[in-house]
Amino acid sequence: MKPAIKRPRAITMWEFSWIERRWPGAGYEDWDQALDELVERGYDAVRIDAFPHLIAVDPDRVWTIHSDEQDGDWGAPGEVDISHVGAALVEFIAKCKARGVVVGLSTWYKRDNDNVRMLIKTAEDQARVWLATLDIIEQAGLIDAIFYVDLCNEFPNVKWAPYLYAPGTTASDPLTDARVIAWMRNSIAILKQRYPGLDYTFSQSDQFHLWDQQDVSMLDFLEPHLWITNPAMSSFYADIGYSFKMREFQTLVRKAKPHYLAHKAHFDAILTEWIGKAADWSRRTGKPLVTTEAWASVMYKDWPMADWDWMMDVCAAGVEQAAATGRWTAICTSNFCGPQYRGMWRDIAWHRRLTDLIKSSPIDAELQA
Repeated sequence: MKPAIKRPRAITMWEFSWIERRWPGAGYEDWDQALDELVERGYDAVRIDAFPHLIAVDPDRVWTIHSDEQDGDWGAPGEVDISHVGAALVEFIAKCKARGVVVGLSTWYKRDNDNVRMLIKTAEDQARVWLATLDIIEQAGLIDAIFYVDLCNEFPNVKWAPYLYAPGTTASDPLTDARVIAWMRNSIAILKQRYPGLDYTFSQSDQFHLWDQQDVSMLDFLEPHLWITNPAMSSFYADIGYSFKMREFQTLVRKAKPHYLAHKAHFDAILTEWIGKAADWSRRTGKPLVTTEAWASVMYKDWPMADWDWMMDVCAAGVEQAAATGRWTAICTSNFCGPQYRGMWRDIAWHRRLTDLIKSSPIDAELQA
């Protein structure tokens, strides 16, 4: 029996960084310290990569994980070896539970030297790797520390769900495609047979124009990633000539803040518009919202001339507006809320103001059942 939801949780995303960034100074080399700092800032939920595709093959071996080559400090910037993923996951969840922090499980299906993510051929395979992961957690007596399971980050994006597509495919299938719908429905159904007390979803970051047409009946909640720079929401990145390529990060640093400030009313209105659209989607479907990546720029990091002030202002506005809708049961302050992003992490008062707001905001009565 799922516990009733009385208030939203303040959630952050530590994705694969929790285990990849463990070299000295990387931010997660001491889990106790990182989690103590998280709690100090008022967060009570964290979303991490559980690496289910690796655990299902061998939870104990050494895996070489490749960089995802993004303009952010998520995970390692190059290849990194991780070992005993199953035991590490259990240890990390136990430390979270001891601090009253619930864990949202997700996965980016990071590529390893053997590319074992491509062993997933069917919805049943996807459910199988998650069952192997949940079984380890359940055997450790920690299943009650799990907030939810997001079966695939930003599904069905080719980058994160390559197993869905033929080699060389560059365009993702629409979320209204019968194969995609059946995949989501069937994989979740299998998981619910063994773990009916958990909530399941597939997060998404694009195809927002299809919200009216999507079948989300199999999802327990909706997990849209909402940024003012998201190409699904605005032309911000196209305007400044940034296309998510690493060599273009200097362009982002030089142009993003001036572009936002020059068109502040426009982009603030886009943020308000899409938060409203997400809330309306929630009302139409009767599904609560959880957002773990959101508000300002998709990409950012500590860098010369990369000011955090405008980013934090936009993120604060997003939190305030989302919290006021009554439709979110977990809200992030940004997708940079981790110790490796020192420019944002160091402002404890900023985090506390927003996490206090999140945790004291209302939830519509229909979502509290």
